[in-house]
Amino acid sequence: MTEQKKILGEERREYILQLLKDSSVPLTGGELSARTNVSRQVIVGDITLLKARNEPIIATSQGYLYFSQNAATPSFEKTIACRHTPAETERELNLLVDHGVVVKDVKIEHAVYGDLTASVMVSNRQEVKQFLENMRNSNAALLSELTDGIHLHTIAASSIDVLNKAEAALKGEGFLIE
Repeated sequence: MTEQKKILGEERREYILQLLKDSSVPLTGGELSARTNVSRQVIVGDITLLKARNEPIIATSQGYLYFSQNAATPSFEKTIACRHTPAETERELNLLVDHGVVVKDVKIEHAVYGDLTASVMVSNRQEVKQFLENMRNSNAALLSELTDGIHLHTIAASSIDVLNKAEAALKGEGFLIE
């Protein structure tokens, strides 16, 4: 049995950055840990350092993702206000992704902490399913549960028209706060 050598410091961070850039799917801390032969906690620290260098790395419920904007696909964003029960979350997210929208995050205004934002980063039904499974498996509460269902989403799409149609669909379901 051969022992895998640890990749140290800056060399490891450059390797992690290249892995993220080369991947079309999120990579978990565990996967990065196994590839570099260091603990997941070391990976978390490395990601923090890379983010501090303004590398566009986002932590999603599926893992870490290098966010490279494709210049050929213009992205339009909008912030929308929604309200629904936790049981309606899957319907809300599926409605958005079915319209071709990326749900980037969820935000709430907490009475003590102020604005809280969490990455969602779902763009299709499989990612919605995985996101909700991760929430269930970790017994984590949705941020919207802290605000009686009221929350904001940053949504992105290839055109304003796509965003408007998704917003109209939310309104039709009674999820949109106007």
